[in-house]
Amino acid sequence: MRSVLVAALVSCADGPRQSKARRFLTGLSADELQFIAEFMGASILEGEEPSPGSPSELAERVEGFRSARAGRATASEDQDLKAILLREFLRGTALRKAPVAVRAAHA
Repeated sequence: MRSVLVAALVSCADGPRQSKARRFLTGLSADELQFIAEFMGASILEGEEPSPGSPSELAERVEGFRSARAGRATASEDQDLKAILLREFLRGTALRKAPVAVRAAHA
């Protein structure tokens, strides 16, 4: 599962920064990777650019995501750390502006 999350998140990074993104993501736990992936997925579903924008916009978006996630039973006590890691990932990877291609799985 970790390798799939790392590969998916690395693919979101701009080409020249993919190796930096891979090094960063490789050091994270599966739970931390899932948090970042959930943010990215929520951004895509809401039609928002996952790119960071200004620092204040980034902080606002991450806080909104944390608030929406807070009521879930799976929300853990380490949300502050995960939010910091998410902000670092978004700042350091220069995410692509192009829409992410999603393949539907056939049942």
